[in-house]
Amino acid sequence: MLDIKTIADRADVIVNGYAFERKEDGIHVLNLNHPDKASVFNSQDEAIETTMDDIEISIARKYLIANRIYMED
Repeated sequence: MLDIKTIADRADVIVNGYAFERKEDGIHVLNLNHPDKASVFNSQDEAIETTMDDIEISIARKYLIANRIYMED
Protein backbone atom coordinates (compact mmCIF):
# COMPACT_ATOMS: atom_id res chain seq x y z
CA MET A 1 0.00 0.00 0.00
CA LEU A 2 1.26 3.47 -0.87
CA ASP A 3 1.95 5.91 1.91
CA ILE A 4 0.93 9.19 0.27
CA LYS A 5 2.51 11.34 2.99
CA THR A 6 5.89 9.61 2.59
CA ILE A 7 5.74 9.99 -1.19
CA ALA A 8 4.82 13.67 -0.86
CA ASP A 9 7.65 14.23 1.62
CA ARG A 10 10.17 12.57 -0.72
CA ALA A 11 9.00 14.50 -3.79
CA ASP A 12 11.35 17.04 -5.32
CA VAL A 13 8.37 19.17 -6.32
CA ILE A 14 4.58 19.01 -5.98
CA VAL A 15 2.44 20.84 -8.53
CA ASN A 16 -1.37 20.84 -8.44
CA GLY A 17 -1.51 17.48 -6.69
CA TYR A 18 1.21 15.79 -8.77
CA ALA A 19 4.36 14.69 -6.93
CA PHE A 20 7.54 14.67 -9.03
CA GLU A 21 10.59 12.73 -7.87
CA ARG A 22 13.91 12.27 -9.68
CA LYS A 23 15.20 8.71 -9.74
CA GLU A 24 17.87 6.90 -11.74
CA ASP A 25 15.42 5.62 -14.34
CA GLY A 26 13.64 8.97 -14.86
CA ILE A 27 11.19 11.38 -13.27
CA HIS A 28 8.47 9.55 -11.35
CA VAL A 29 5.11 11.32 -11.21
CA LEU A 30 2.24 10.37 -8.94
CA ASN A 31 -1.21 11.94 -8.83
CA LEU A 32 -1.62 12.34 -5.07
CA ASN A 33 -5.40 12.64 -5.42
CA HIS A 34 -5.61 9.38 -7.41
CA PRO A 35 -2.56 7.31 -6.40
CA ASP A 36 -3.40 4.65 -8.98
CA LYS A 37 -2.35 7.17 -11.67
CA ALA A 38 1.42 7.38 -12.13
CA SER A 39 4.02 7.83 -14.85
CA VAL A 40 7.74 7.70 -15.40
CA PHE A 41 9.20 10.27 -17.81
CA ASN A 42 12.62 9.98 -19.45
CA SER A 43 15.06 12.86 -20.01
CA GLN A 44 13.23 13.81 -23.25
CA ASP A 45 9.96 14.22 -21.30
CA GLU A 46 8.44 11.09 -22.88
CA ALA A 47 6.27 8.81 -20.75
CA ILE A 48 8.05 5.45 -20.68
CA GLU A 49 5.73 3.81 -18.13
CA THR A 50 2.26 4.94 -17.16
CA THR A 51 -1.14 4.16 -15.74
CA MET A 52 -2.42 7.60 -16.77
CA ASP A 53 -4.63 8.28 -19.78
CA ASP A 54 -3.34 10.45 -22.64
CA ILE A 55 -4.89 13.66 -21.30
CA GLU A 56 -3.40 13.21 -17.84
CA ILE A 57 0.02 12.36 -19.33
CA SER A 58 -0.16 15.63 -21.27
CA ILE A 59 -1.02 17.56 -18.11
CA ALA A 60 1.77 15.93 -16.08
CA ARG A 61 4.27 16.55 -18.92
CA LYS A 62 3.35 20.26 -19.04
CA TYR A 63 3.83 20.53 -15.26
CA LEU A 64 7.15 18.70 -15.55
CA ILE A 65 8.47 20.98 -18.29
CA ALA A 66 7.33 24.14 -16.50
CA ASN A 67 8.80 23.12 -13.15
CA ARG A 68 11.91 21.11 -14.06
CA ILE A 69 14.07 24.09 -13.04
CA TYR A 70 12.96 23.59 -9.43
CA MET A 71 14.13 19.96 -9.50
CA GLU A 72 17.73 20.74 -10.40
CA ASP A 73 20.56 20.57 -7.87
